[in-house]
Amino acid sequence: MEIQEERKPKNLIAKTIAYCRKNGLNKCVKKIYLKFFRLEEVSYRQWQKGALPTAKDLEKQRGHKFDYEPLISVVVPMYETPVQFAREMIESVQKQTYGHFELCLADGSPTAGETAEIVQQMAAADSRIRYLRLEENQGIAGNTNEALAMAEGSYIALLDHDDLISPDALYECVKAINADRDTDVLYSDEDKVDMKGKKQFDPHFKPDFNLYLLRTMNYICHLFVVSRRVLDAAGGFRTEYDGAQDYDFIFRCVEQARKIRHIPKILYHWRAHRNSTSENPESKKYAFEAGLRAVEAHYRRMGVHAKVEHGIKYGMYRTVFQRPYDPLISVIIPNKDHVQDLDLCIRTLTAQNAYSNYEIIVVENNSTKKETFAYYKEQESRMDNFRVVTWKEGFNYSAINNFGAGFAKGEYLLLLNNDIEMLSGGCLEDMLGFCMQEGVGIVGAKLFYGDDTVQHAGVVVGLGGVAGHAFVGLPREEYGYMAKAMCTQEMSAVTAACLLVKKSVYEEAGGMTTELAVAFNDVDFCLKVRALGYLVIYDANAQAYHYESKSRGLENTPEKLERFHREMRFFRDRWGEILEKGDPYYNVNLTLDRNDFTFRNPYWMPVEF
Repeated sequence: MEIQEERKPKNLIAKTIAYCRKNGLNKCVKKIYLKFFRLEEVSYRQWQKGALPTAKDLEKQRGHKFDYEPLISVVVPMYETPVQFAREMIESVQKQTYGHFELCLADGSPTAGETAEIVQQMAAADSRIRYLRLEENQGIAGNTNEALAMAEGSYIALLDHDDLISPDALYECVKAINADRDTDVLYSDEDKVDMKGKKQFDPHFKPDFNLYLLRTMNYICHLFVVSRRVLDAAGGFRTEYDGAQDYDFIFRCVEQARKIRHIPKILYHWRAHRNSTSENPESKKYAFEAGLRAVEAHYRRMGVHAKVEHGIKYGMYRTVFQRPYDPLISVIIPNKDHVQDLDLCIRTLTAQNAYSNYEIIVVENNSTKKETFAYYKEQESRMDNFRVVTWKEGFNYSAINNFGAGFAKGEYLLLLNNDIEMLSGGCLEDMLGFCMQEGVGIVGAKLFYGDDTVQHAGVVVGLGGVAGHAFVGLPREEYGYMAKAMCTQEMSAVTAACLLVKKSVYEEAGGMTTELAVAFNDVDFCLKVRALGYLVIYDANAQAYHYESKSRGLENTPEKLERFHREMRFFRDRWGEILEKGDPYYNVNLTLDRNDFTFRNPYWMPVEF
């Protein structure tokens, strides 16, 4: 045993020296750093210790004076609330570091039991607490409306009768309001708390406002705060949506809001028990039916013609947009030999899609094999909508696609790699439905490796130091963090391996950046499109295999590595601001070292190599 213990460090040192000699000191240092300090998964408890405000922080908040200190009404509908839950809920509000609030409690319980007695005592001791016993239970929507009627604040915060808010919750909201007085809606990150109110778990770190994700699932939930102006315009809660009344209310509020602010802090603790939808979705299926109707009602108010279906998980919804017409799509496929890959790509494109109004433009790039040109000739004779254009210069993915786009007659462009195999029926139609929506510029598909693990589920800017695909390696049937791998949503970028874009938007953005011949050109293109005010959508229901790098090979030669680092520097110089601030569709509390949405280590700062 002693000999083994002595040998282990010697072996490790020897391996480290050998790696350093082979790969250089810089790579060696990075590997050691990532192995021992960065890639270890951080537990939520560890994250809390390093990220939550200290007692000193909270005391400082209590003494802080804002330029604008609005009254915030915390409204709570109550119904047969257990005494302990009610007490803990009220105490969590009383502990707020921002004191200019009122707590409005509307109790629809049939009898005045011990809970009512305790709440009345707490209200008598604290003038900020207002308690109303209702003559009859009006359901959760009706009881909430009674609490809203009591509220006098300029902003209203929603709190369930058995949940808790963190002591800095209202302070953080007022801080955000002071930063921008046009803020009408605020929401925060949240976690769950056990029945005893002690253990917190399952944190939900959310993106900034993401309408298409909201249409897929109610990711906002808690804490939710709305201005009086928007509340008056949107109206109160609607009983016909009981079970999903908050989902319907959130939709109506964000439709009216001037600005929506996400606070990336855990400010709300959702009590998880057997009968809550947070812990047992089967317990309230009616809530998910109400949720579907809430999404449908949202589309009607927005004047959008769409069919809403239940998704693959309770509480998730799928939208199928109705198209007013069928525009021509120009499919642009760069190709160099690899006829079998190209043939599979084209065959599945035609076989897996009922949509027929498209043309295929293959951009030939220095093929050498006779069978390649024979295949081109065969397809041109067989398909009226197939043609080949020739790019005679060296490989430059951006320049090749720009060249192909110049021949396109379509209103939409589908950038498609030749190593794509379409999977889902109606993939093209689904992507087109989203791309035709007002304000949308780009739609990207969900891609898998041949072993049915995720290759692409959207791009996170900053991941790995520059940008990376989310959920790489996740088994196809798994949902990922907060089911995000399965959710159609806005993203900062998507891969160009299967990317649909309005041609007008492509041209407005100036096409793809030719300085980025291979790496990051799609991310750069998406960010240029977003800078013009358009949305980029990841369509989780449009699916394909991507046999990545089969055509060009791996990036493992000195020349390719030098080009990669050059393009990485170009990207960082151009998009330094978003790299500094963070991807708005990610969350600052999540790591940039892994692609699985695990927690950032709060004790380690980002390091660049």
